[in-house]
Amino acid sequence: MIQFDAVHKRFPNGTTAVHDLSLDMPEGGVTVLVGSSGCGKTTTLRMINRMVEPTSGTIRVGGKDVTRQDAAELRRSIGYVIQQAGLFPHRTVLDNIATVPLLLGWSRRRARTRAAELLETVGLTADAGKRYPHQLSGGQQQRVGVARALAADPPVLLMDEPFGAVDPVVRTQLQDELLRLQKELSKTIVFVTHDVDEAVRLGDQIAIFRTGGHLPPAELLARPADDFVADFLGAERGLKLLSLRTLADVPQAPAPEGGTWSLVLDAANKPLHWASKDTEIPVRPLEDGDSLLAALDESIASPTGLIARVNAAGC
Repeated sequence: MIQFDAVHKRFPNGTTAVHDLSLDMPEGGVTVLVGSSGCGKTTTLRMINRMVEPTSGTIRVGGKDVTRQDAAELRRSIGYVIQQAGLFPHRTVLDNIATVPLLLGWSRRRARTRAAELLETVGLTADAGKRYPHQLSGGQQQRVGVARALAADPPVLLMDEPFGAVDPVVRTQLQDELLRLQKELSKTIVFVTHDVDEAVRLGDQIAIFRTGGHLPPAELLARPADDFVADFLGAERGLKLLSLRTLADVPQAPAPEGGTWSLVLDAANKPLHWASKDTEIPVRPLEDGDSLLAALDESIASPTGLIARVNAAGC
């Protein structure tokens, strides 16, 4: 667990970036810090690994006060991913990933073996390890950045807007990859973003920076603490809430008979399309794990306002 207890950060020019922050970030979960530019979220993140020193208060990682530890050793024990990856341009991808293990005294062979394993873990081919950062796409470079942060198997991973510099399609892919990795590795992740949708998608808890507040995303969306939080979440926070709920808790009912449109099934009793006289409209079957937002989208696209829902037994 990462714990902030009455933490302040005042810079020499008199600017107060963080004021009286008390916050617990659960072990094995993703805590997302979200807010507009200049609200202190990146400063908060960087105080965890002492790239920024707190002015007062206490920060503990795993029960240990970070200010009582050697700063260099602390940083080597915490993974750190930034926007645009921050890779060394003169080193191959494999050597970039092996950086921290080598600093920790691993043999070159062991470090490169670990790096090669992580290439596959983050969805890159072995051939990518021989390339240099400039030979990779932006999305591939971000994957390398994540692999480098994971190389020494740190319990804590700090991520400062890591997907902010890539296009929306690649960003969604990287978010998917992070969710997959987290399910497998269960790291304690602190993730900074200004994108509420990204925060809701990735976070186990979200802290909105101003007066603050840390809640599970569903509770945050359903009951924002004040007008500032409600405005920050946006007018579509109800739709964001639908993205967190699934069809699993919604009763399933058979399709009504005798309407203008009928649902055509294949030999395995799976939905093929909606049919009416000479017209056919594609259908995308949904499962219990799909979100209520996906169900709403499909309902709007459906000529009947209904969705085709399937389970292990069929339609």
